[in-house]
Amino acid sequence: MALQISATNPEHPALLLELPWDVPLEEWPEEYLVPLPRGISRHVVRYARAGSEVIAVKELAERPALREYELLRDLDRLGIPAVDPLAVITGRLDPAGEPLESVLVTRHLGGSMPYRSMFETTMRPATMHRLMDALAVLLVRLHLAGFAWGDCSLSNTLFRRDAGAYAAYLVDAETGDLHPQLSNGQREYDLDLARVNISGELLDLEASGALHPSLDPIEFGFEICTRYGELWGELTRTSVYPAGKYQYIERRIRRLNDLGFDVAEMQIEHSSNGDSVTFVPKVVDAGHHQRQLLRLTGLDAEENQARRLLNDLESWMATQDDYAPGDPPPSSQLRSSRGDPHAARPEVLAHRWVRDVFRPTVRAVPLELRGSMDPAEIYHELLEHRWYLSEQAQHDIGLDKAVDDYIENVLPKARETLEPVTPE
Repeated sequence: MALQISATNPEHPALLLELPWDVPLEEWPEEYLVPLPRGISRHVVRYARAGSEVIAVKELAERPALREYELLRDLDRLGIPAVDPLAVITGRLDPAGEPLESVLVTRHLGGSMPYRSMFETTMRPATMHRLMDALAVLLVRLHLAGFAWGDCSLSNTLFRRDAGAYAAYLVDAETGDLHPQLSNGQREYDLDLARVNISGELLDLEASGALHPSLDPIEFGFEICTRYGELWGELTRTSVYPAGKYQYIERRIRRLNDLGFDVAEMQIEHSSNGDSVTFVPKVVDAGHHQRQLLRLTGLDAEENQARRLLNDLESWMATQDDYAPGDPPPSSQLRSSRGDPHAARPEVLAHRWVRDVFRPTVRAVPLELRGSMDPAEIYHELLEHRWYLSEQAQHDIGLDKAVDDYIENVLPKARETLEPVTPE
């Protein structure tokens, strides 16, 4: 069989052809290799350079290589943190004509490290907790997407620093399966495998003297189960709120934001005793909120401001049961479970929110009291004040009342703080 390269990018085959595919991976000359830390693997894995790319090359049988390649492509389409598949190469022969195993080629994840490299010096317990949090978040995201890992472990994960914490990336999908939705039994089985694998890996580290003496490998195995359960429950539970309890919806969104998830969809189900609100979460990339707010409303804001405004926009949209005459047909990410065929699309509702909510609210704050605050910052401040007052009152006080209180009690004190003191 002739050498065959199946690649995701038409430029990759030409670059990959320069590598010595007729040599077993274990015997590749040093001139082709890149000295990067590697984790433990049941297969031979090497880092090499192909043009300007640093790639990871894994040698395995043809069928599992093709299967893992397709699974990694599926995860990429779903936006799951995983290594980027570049190619799968089959039909390899050595100079004597003897067949060699196929290889899976992935892009090296820059700035990432296998867990063993992170333990070259003893890791502090607080860092270990962040590591477990990152792995729990990854496992939750995989399960939400319908992916059963089948072998979740520290060895099958790469870790990368993310704003003081860690982000975890799947690096081995060989044992995985993708389903429309996972059953509770499938999730629990995957989680139990993770617990056993992680405890075993930490026991190995303990035996080598690389684990902090205060850490118990067995307890840490159970910790990921606990953290996973907290995340899964927060992300998937149905919240039933009495009518008018607007601040409860906002509190739920805040908790999801604190966990690193953005609310991409809210399904509203109306019942006789209140509103049942189901949140479908989505993890987003840096700058997402700025781009989304600009696209929907034309407002240009900082990332944290944009997130706060989008949360308010989506909560407001959830209360809109009708649509304006002439609105376009529905194409919204936010749909009412009533199945109204005339539900307005997000752009229409966002325009209405800017016109009827955002602008009137900002204009209610006198120009002379705004100082250097731009409209997005003013609205953000008003939302924060509304949240504070609603928490005190245990009911939503509404924007109008929050604006009045903010102008009367907050802005004057803020101006006194900022005004320079004139020396006598």
